Amino acid sequence: MIAWIAGFAVLLVKIGLVLGVLLFLAAYLVWAERKLLGRLQIRYGPNRAGIFGLLQPIADAIKMMTKEDIVPEAADRTIFLLAPAVVAVTAMLMAAVVPFGPTITLWGRQVPMVVTDLNVGLLFVFAMSSLGVYGVALGGWASNSKFALLGGIRGAAQMISYELALGLSIVPVVMLAGSLSLVDIVDAQASYPFILVQPVAFVIFVVSAMAESKRIPFDLPEAENELGAGYHTEYSGMRFGMFFIGEYVHMQVLGALIAVFFLGGWRGPLLPGPLWLLIKIIVVALVMIWVRGTLPRLRYDQLMALGWKVLIPAALANIVITGAVVLL
Repeated sequence: MIAWIAGFAVLLVKIGLVLGVLLFLAAYLVWAERKLLGRLQIRYGPNRAGIFGLLQPIADAIKMMTKEDIVPEAADRTIFLLAPAVVAVTAMLMAAVVPFGPTITLWGRQVPMVVTDLNVGLLFVFAMSSLGVYGVALGGWASNSKFALLGGIRGAAQMISYELALGLSIVPVVMLAGSLSLVDIVDAQASYPFILVQPVAFVIFVVSAMAESKRIPFDLPEAENELGAGYHTEYSGMRFGMFFIGEYVHMQVLGALIAVFFLGGWRGPLLPGPLWLLIKIIVVALVMIWVRGTLPRLRYDQLMALGWKVLIPAALANIVITGAVVLL
């Protein structure tokens, strides 16, 4: 009984730590993005609230929580209210299977540095990613606005299309690791990171991950100059904020997955494992911000052509070549 209570307490601590870090980083990634985009566009970015504008995320959170939460009269109220939670919660749940360090010994017990080590962790990640599509599509549909509906339809088509390329790009990694567990995939990179032997899969995964997270140049579901704000046009207050929490948590989780699949996960010299994983996540997020400040938005036909005519055939060819090499 005591062992069960201790195990449950450790689980709660791990969940609290993961959620705390995700939400803290989500808030300050917004600050970092506004600062970096400001520099890229020769302006200051946030610089009023606190030193270097460091209190701006707190001011934004207070503003979101105190603004009136408006529901359009003709909207489907229940679905309208639930859609932002679907986007935010599914993004957070994906982090449950990401290993953030080696197994440690605590009070004579072996404690894995992961919330839960599923033997089908990769399938769980893609299941949660697929559910996130519903939040975008239902948010757009339930608003009863043609601009929100167009954004929701675009978002669903885009995320489903690039999810296919995303999944196929990971098949060679699974072949090399021989497991669907993210812990085993990191352990398989003890000698070398998989980016050295799977550069094509890495490029396909990064591009597909950016499209999955709806970042410029793939932000067609929002497209401010065409749709106003796309699928979240009719949202206000903290429900509007939850869509953004979902987006920035998704950025972190995809950064963690890029690290786990191709960059050795938490592995690295000198520094502790969790710190290495955090550094890799931040670097991936900063690259995504850099791309946002550099590239223009694609047209919708270009977006779909890239996914179906370039990334998916390249991923399939990479699977065949990897399979042949593994067999030989």
